[in-house]
Amino acid sequence: MTIKFVGAILAGASLVALAGCDKKPGEATTSTATATTSSATATAAAYPEHAYFGDTHVHTGWSADAGMDGAVTSPEDAFRFARGDTVKSNTGQDAKLARPLDWMVITDHSDGMGTINEIAAGNPKMISDPFLKRMYEAMKSGDEAQASKVVLELINLQSTGKLPKQVMDPEWMVSAWNKTIAIADKYNDPGKFTALIGYEWTVNAGGGDNLHRNIIYRDDATYAGQMLPLTTFQTQDPEKLWEWMAKYEGKTGGKVIAIPHNGNLSNGRMYEETTFTGGPMTKAYAEARQKWEPLMEVTQIKGQSESHPSLSPNDEFAAWDLWDKVNLNGVPKKPGMIRTEYWREGLKSGMRLESSLGANPFKYGANGATDTHTGLATADDNNFWGKFKTVEPGPDRWNRVVTRPYRGWEQAAAGYTGVWATANTRAALWDAMARKETFATTGPRMTVRFFGGYDFADADAGAGLVKAGYTKGVPMGGDLKPAPAGAAPSFLIAAMKDPDGANLDRVQVVKGWLGADGKTHEQVYDVKWAGDRKPGPNGKLPPVGNTVDLKTATYANSIGAAELVARWTDPAFDPKLKAFYYVRVLEIPTPRWTAYDVVRFKAKMSPEVTMIQQERALTSPIWYDPA
Repeated sequence: MTIKFVGAILAGASLVALAGCDKKPGEATTSTATATTSSATATAAAYPEHAYFGDTHVHTGWSADAGMDGAVTSPEDAFRFARGDTVKSNTGQDAKLARPLDWMVITDHSDGMGTINEIAAGNPKMISDPFLKRMYEAMKSGDEAQASKVVLELINLQSTGKLPKQVMDPEWMVSAWNKTIAIADKYNDPGKFTALIGYEWTVNAGGGDNLHRNIIYRDDATYAGQMLPLTTFQTQDPEKLWEWMAKYEGKTGGKVIAIPHNGNLSNGRMYEETTFTGGPMTKAYAEARQKWEPLMEVTQIKGQSESHPSLSPNDEFAAWDLWDKVNLNGVPKKPGMIRTEYWREGLKSGMRLESSLGANPFKYGANGATDTHTGLATADDNNFWGKFKTVEPGPDRWNRVVTRPYRGWEQAAAGYTGVWATANTRAALWDAMARKETFATTGPRMTVRFFGGYDFADADAGAGLVKAGYTKGVPMGGDLKPAPAGAAPSFLIAAMKDPDGANLDRVQVVKGWLGADGKTHEQVYDVKWAGDRKPGPNGKLPPVGNTVDLKTATYANSIGAAELVARWTDPAFDPKLKAFYYVRVLEIPTPRWTAYDVVRFKAKMSPEVTMIQQERALTSPIWYDPA
């Protein structure tokens, strides 16, 4: 099965999917990933039967930084695009998803909500301030360098609480928030497309240390409209955010969760082992963080936060989509910061801290999102619209600055979250996120099942896998009971390729544990793989191969497997030690979005530009605690 171009794409034309699929006889042609096939009804199942794919992190032109960059998309444009409509991009090109999403959250920044439109319109109240006047002039000039300079100044002022008082005045937020939540209600279509209400609380501590959180509502506008979003003008302390969330739930009877951003731009602060103000962690702090923040963003346009080669030197797949030089505002990292930026290391630290605190502050499931600032939630490499208007498709976008010092080609076309929910509705999706029954992908809509228990038989890794998983064990995001005497946990794993994408290379289980000496450890196990490969003397599995043709930006599914299913038992289980397990699924090598751009635009790129990748999925962990 070979992936082929379906047509030449020129600048200014519709950038739809550039790849088609030749199906083999008998091969499935429908997908549980698409809105049209997986979301036909809102009726809840007894247990989750479908993975619904969507994006928890989308900015439109209503966000100040996106608007400053020239974005003009509205929340209506963003929802229409996500459900499969053709819309105009910020550069005037036709944009359309090859497959609609099942759901999406618009998370425009709460800081300055409603002000960017007033500045663009030259509201006298706004441009009476010198800085806001420079913003206005930069927007009107169309000068990208001038706009970029003002955006950096904006981040600095916002992180230090020194923005002009006009921007911090909540009068502008009231109208903008009411419009935002009304639009979400308008586009919410239970069973077909779910539009969740949300916003981003944007903490840039210390001049750009990214500690942002996306707030996701379970509710409709009648609930969300009762309280205005929290801003960093009020507080930058996450504990105050959790207090705001508790107040919202107490006042309205509604429900909210927070999803922290990828930690790789936090300069060591995402998993720091103190409170935000530098105080010691307590059990109450750890319990609050675990309650309000069930998921962590592990992949997005600005790189990945799963792990890092310096933290996982024995993991041959740790070096992917690395943004590991600076924080959000270009402040260089200092030695030691990387250790407290990455999810896997955070999961390990959480177990260690739990032993002393009595609660785990870093018990995070997996989330993938785009963080697009174009209003266009694209994570497919053959249809990638970039983070900002200035890096929408064009022959030179690969070399444009995205965030200092990163250039366009370093953007990752990522990611989406797969949610195992009982229906495609706000309540069912939100409930699944809250219980961490989610997996992150770098874009492909592969599906992954992961269950843990003590009573699985080999036969359970067959047609009855899902029923066995729920009746005999716990799903991803769950907790194993203490092991019975002489027993070790086994895991049911099933990974299926994206029906419109690449075959699978392998399925791995990543294990972390807390040793009897109080130190944390990790190991990556190859559990199931395509072909007849055998591990070498070093224990490593040989590569699956590579069919990518860079001259045409195509690949062939002549290697790899359509699905990989296994029952796996931990060979080194110690019932006395805390542990966690999560699954990582790797595709065969495929062209990266840069390779598609070379063919599409005949772009000439530097040798350091990455052209081939192995896309992947990461599940939420299953935890084991002997206590």
